[in-house]
Amino acid sequence: MRKYLSVLLVALALPSSAQQVLTLDSCRAMALRNNKQMDVSRLKQDVAKNVRKSMRTKYLPHISALGTYQYTSEEVSILNNDQKTSLQNLGTGVVGGVKSGISGSLTSGLSQANSLLASLGIPAAAIAKLNTDFMATMNKDMGTAESYLNAEGQKIVDAFRTDTRHVWAGSIMALQPIFMGGSIIAMNKMATIAERMTENTASAQRQSVIYSVDVAYWQVVSLKHKKKLAESFLDVVKKLDSDVQKMIAEGVATRSDGLSVSVKVNEAEMAVQKVNDGLVLSKMLLCQMTGMPMDGNIILADEDAEDLTILTSTPTLTVEQAMENRPELKLLDNAVDMARQSTNLMKAGYMPQVLLMGGYAVSNPNVLNGFEKKWGGFWNVGVLMRVPLWNWGDTYYKVRATKSAAAIARLELAEVQEKVELQVNQVKFKAEEANKRLVMALTSVEKANENLRSVNLAFREGVATPTLVMEAQTAWLQAQSQKIDAQIDVRLTQIDLKKVGGTLDVE
Repeated sequence: MRKYLSVLLVALALPSSAQQVLTLDSCRAMALRNNKQMDVSRLKQDVAKNVRKSMRTKYLPHISALGTYQYTSEEVSILNNDQKTSLQNLGTGVVGGVKSGISGSLTSGLSQANSLLASLGIPAAAIAKLNTDFMATMNKDMGTAESYLNAEGQKIVDAFRTDTRHVWAGSIMALQPIFMGGSIIAMNKMATIAERMTENTASAQRQSVIYSVDVAYWQVVSLKHKKKLAESFLDVVKKLDSDVQKMIAEGVATRSDGLSVSVKVNEAEMAVQKVNDGLVLSKMLLCQMTGMPMDGNIILADEDAEDLTILTSTPTLTVEQAMENRPELKLLDNAVDMARQSTNLMKAGYMPQVLLMGGYAVSNPNVLNGFEKKWGGFWNVGVLMRVPLWNWGDTYYKVRATKSAAAIARLELAEVQEKVELQVNQVKFKAEEANKRLVMALTSVEKANENLRSVNLAFREGVATPTLVMEAQTAWLQAQSQKIDAQIDVRLTQIDLKKVGGTLDVE
């Protein structure tokens, strides 16, 4: 039995130990970790940071490698068809003229052959040797001389073949921008502005999350205090109902008085149920924001506080502070700067572009050595300039469009600045009114407490009716409820002041 009793006691203790007490700061931290949009904002910041780093590389030389293979159905020919035919039939033409008995045909044929060979770039020494060998062969046998000269011509034709049907090529090239019309500078500034925009967006999102959590937190605190108030009121009217029933039994109160008190008991029970439902829903919302289970048994650090009274102070927020700190205004200011840099980027289309280039190229066949089937390459250095002359007004229209976008951004910024000024004044007025209502509510509570004490004393002395007691209790309940609302309003207006001033996330 002792063993089972110990297990039972542990089981009964588990629910209380599972309760988690949360402060406002812990709720904020959990909500910021749990919020998906905050994760998106952080990823966007990372994207913008990498884009900015990428833009910085545009100032530096870029090196690239290129390789290619190409097959063509025909090869590149240095000799035309007539030259090929003449060379292949070089001996036939010369010897044929001699056989025909044409006067001076040998000398004429050799001269024509020499001219053809010289036009192809054959060295004079090689031509002279060819003539000598041909004449030596001619003196022995004319047929052999013809074949010899035809063969030499064919060798020349074969030597001039490029064999470029299969071409392999590769290169390594470096490009260094020298002047790009200001486009690189504009793109780098735009990348920096975009990074600032993501930071301001994250700050605005952070403030929005904190504001929502604070409102939900104090809503739970308000409902918890109202629940205690409703339960206390229910106990009071139940006690009054019991007293009235005894008075009815003794004949000093009427049945109508009893029914009136019973109705008030039902109303108090309904109020308790209503505030319980609201408290459950408010806690569910807070759990969802903080990433906790919806049915989490949480306790807030301020929900059991005896008094929510805080020191009221005159709002010191100024329009200038709000203009300087609000992330929304910073975002719009970034948009203006972005539009201005977009205009500069478009204007670069009017300007010439100058690049320094250099590299090393190789090919097979080797174009540097008679198209031999080997790899050969060369270094190269140069300057590339591109000057826009005419594009049918394309750049002009783009510049006008970006200028209009910049004007729109400036107008939107001016409009939001006006709204922020109005918002600051409204929130300051709201804060002052909340402070005044709190002072009035505290005074009302003091008077309601005194009134209830006097009526209860008169009721015990038999000089006050149950109806008068219920009226005093209702007035007391209303005063206490107004005090709670006023205290929560003061806290919420202080949060509003920080949010409007752009300092809500500066803790």
